[in-house]
Amino acid sequence: MESMGLNRVPVITIDGPSASGKGTVAHLVAKELGFHYLDSGALYRLVALKALQSGVMSTDEKKLALVAINLDVVFRDEEIYLEKKQVTEKIRTEECGNMASQLASYPAVREALISRQRAFRKLPGLVTDGRDMGSVIFPDALLKIFLTASPEVRAQRRYKQLIEKGLNANIAELQKDIQERDARDSKRGVAPLQKNADARLLDTTSLSILQAQNRVLEWFRECCADESV
Repeated sequence: MESMGLNRVPVITIDGPSASGKGTVAHLVAKELGFHYLDSGALYRLVALKALQSGVMSTDEKKLALVAINLDVVFRDEEIYLEKKQVTEKIRTEECGNMASQLASYPAVREALISRQRAFRKLPGLVTDGRDMGSVIFPDALLKIFLTASPEVRAQRRYKQLIEKGLNANIAELQKDIQERDARDSKRGVAPLQKNADARLLDTTSLSILQAQNRVLEWFRECCADESV
């Protein structure tokens, strides 16, 4: 890898709002291509979970940055371990998600996680999803996608996920949370959620997961063909 350089390792970034399905699509694309996968949102959720466990206030940027720097986390297949304890489901709660969205607006926290995210770039390639993967973390990505869906459909998808996990959920409250998170993520001063000019728009409102996955794979093959010309 050293001889070819990290910038030659292909990266597909899939950015987009909460509950848009970008994580599911990214995971499936990575599996199909045999690439590594990074759920960048999981890192922010891990910081949120550790902060909640440690009693760190969501408004204390300095202490939250220290939590991010000292995060003892291991990604193993589809499971996530925080300080050797499996927390794959714990970080998916609405409480963790809302706090993660809030602390993601702090420059010190984002800076603390940059190198950790870029370390996932390894051969044969990487598929990653988040809010600023294509704009900040991997600006030279081979393929950049902005994946979205209507708030109503996203609330329905999140509701289905929670119910399948045996958790209580209310569609109206979920839609309200999603819209508030969209506003917070798009208006934050650092790395706001937005579609960059060099990103392809993928609206999955009326698409199945399989259709969305195939669209990304099609675009990736087009990019690879262009690169070889």
